[in-house]
Amino acid sequence: MNGPQDLGGQMGFGPVAPEPDEPVFHADWERRAAAVTLAANAMGAWPGDASRHARESLPPAEYLSSSYYAIWTLALERLLVAHGFVTEAELAAGRALTPGAAPRRVLRAAEVRATIARGSPYARDPGGLAPAFTVGHPVRTRVIHPRGHTRLPRYARGKQGTVERVHGAHVLPDSNAHGRGERPEWLYSVRFSGRELWGGAADPTLTVDIDAWESYLEGPA
Repeated sequence: MNGPQDLGGQMGFGPVAPEPDEPVFHADWERRAAAVTLAANAMGAWPGDASRHARESLPPAEYLSSSYYAIWTLALERLLVAHGFVTEAELAAGRALTPGAAPRRVLRAAEVRATIARGSPYARDPGGLAPAFTVGHPVRTRVIHPRGHTRLPRYARGKQGTVERVHGAHVLPDSNAHGRGERPEWLYSVRFSGRELWGGAADPTLTVDIDAWESYLEGPA
């Protein structure tokens, strides 16, 4: 979807200013927000791609005026309501008012370290399907404007690049985020020149690599 998170190439947001020695959390509430989100994801009610889609589906004014972990919290509230774990009235009250849905599983304290270390692997067996492209292959991204989730940024649509790496088959987030199955596809790193993306005034030494699923790509025109 063309959501407020897709800011590549847009102006008016100021420069990117990396923070030297940036801490993982700037406040204790951020630490709690991350922990609650990870614990909720472990309940098994939605895939990780749905969490990303929920964050990117926030109204633009709300998204752009919220900090990183505030966005996580707002998105988690939406998911918990959508799956029957809490109600809007309970969020407003700050406490349970009625029994909610029962989670499929609960992340115990003793399991946290191993769960985080394991991560969420998204590599899958391609099922005998060979990749359509190989390293060095010229490709062009498709021009798409889906109403649902996608990982193809707007600024890179309809652009020509070169395959730099073949990652193997991975879960397709465009499908998985909406509960339509994993539908694994081949995943590639595609390199674009800055001028291909931004035009003739761009830095001629700039390149940008984007991970793109096979359905995002086609042969060059």
